[in-house]
Amino acid sequence: MADADLDVIIRQLAKQQNKTLMAAVKGRRDRYIALAAKAKDGDARQRSKQMAKHAMEEGTAAAKRLQMSADNAADSYARAMRKAAEVLASQKAPAAKKAPAKKVGNAKPAKKTKT
Repeated sequence: MADADLDVIIRQLAKQQNKTLMAAVKGRRDRYIALAAKAKDGDARQRSKQMAKHAMEEGTAAAKRLQMSADNAADSYARAMRKAAEVLASQKAPAAKKAPAKKVGNAKPAKKTKT
């Protein structure tokens, strides 16, 4: 991971968090379904089933937002690094052209000899 770009690491961490979040959401849904199975009357059973449905919907939405946010952050980082590399490359190119050239005009004129 030491040589990996940070945008790849951001995506990997988001994927791990997404899996953890979805596992927690499914656990909560299962809890409500278990409560529905234990309910004595139909109204309580229906409420528990509805809570399970809402828990799954809200958890899935949160996981999608988390993934989207991580993708945006990773894309932004990658774009910034590309832009920084382009700026560096454009700054180095003119610097190479500005190397000091030999001055020809300052040479002393040759002495005339009498013959």
